Amino acid sequence: MKVLFIGGTGVISSACTQSAVDQGIDLWLLHRGTPPKLPTPPEVGHITADIRLNPDGAASLLSQHTFDAVVDWVAYTPNDVQNDIRIFAGKTSHFIFISSASVYQRPVHHYLVTEGTPLANPFWDYAQSKIACEEELMKSFRSLAFPVTIVRPSLTYGPTHFPLCVYSKEYPYTIADRIRSGKKIIIPGDGTSLWTVTYNADFAKGLLGLLGYSPSIGHSFHITSDEVLTWDQIYLELGRALGVEPKLIHLPSDLIASQDPQRRGSLLGDKSWSVVFDNSKIKRFVPSFQATTSWSQGVKIILEWFHADPSRCTVDIAMNARWDSLIAAYEMMLQKISTE
Repeated sequence: MKVLFIGGTGVISSACTQSAVDQGIDLWLLHRGTPPKLPTPPEVGHITADIRLNPDGAASLLSQHTFDAVVDWVAYTPNDVQNDIRIFAGKTSHFIFISSASVYQRPVHHYLVTEGTPLANPFWDYAQSKIACEEELMKSFRSLAFPVTIVRPSLTYGPTHFPLCVYSKEYPYTIADRIRSGKKIIIPGDGTSLWTVTYNADFAKGLLGLLGYSPSIGHSFHITSDEVLTWDQIYLELGRALGVEPKLIHLPSDLIASQDPQRRGSLLGDKSWSVVFDNSKIKRFVPSFQATTSWSQGVKIILEWFHADPSRCTVDIAMNARWDSLIAAYEMMLQKISTE
């Protein structure tokens, strides 16, 4: 099977790249040439182009290829998927769009999420754009028989990334350093919201099971672990792996978002709600799919990767100061209320 990944070097897709090679798939990556954090298997073919900024140039390079399946990891707008449809219609028998589980209804009307849960997220532009992408692709499926399958990951992590809700994206080790330093760790709400974190190699089992499987065309799937944890449990497990008891402090999600506008959508539109995913559908279509990596195992894999090279353990000084200031203001407010 000849497969193209548009992207293929990110947190989720890198594991799928490795798994595809391990299964003997003739895998090609279309990417901009930015060096990945993890090395790409030498068996992979490379096509260097920016399909988002120069779709015509990418189409020209791709004109000499046909693929059994194409997976787009980096489409975020309707214009992105319109270009995908134009480029790959007639050139692949299966197109998989990587969406996001954040497209599901927020606030949730039922804690158990299935693929039949309505798509509606008024809190997050990212989720709204993914919904628009899905709608564009399904319109092409219905009118043009474009062979699309939609896949929705939710907070999937790998060795280079902690799956947390209040964190530094640029310097992910910052939270681990705060725990080791005895600083307080901000948790949204009261810490009891239910959540699921999924190891990228487990996600890969589901995705690769769908590749080239024609009965999945026209369907959507989320692919997650079945392990359900509270946010407190997720952070406490990180502390156990570090050998330090974390000092957790619970703050209202609205307050956190007001001080970190870049994370507002991710928090209010996703991670502050209790969500449990029903994986029955992906298991029906891919009977071999089973997420086997628990968070207690996964967090050790992450820490092993960071601690193998001290240069990876960088800290976000500005974010630390912002968190410390927010915590101090919140505690001062509580003290004032208690003395009134």
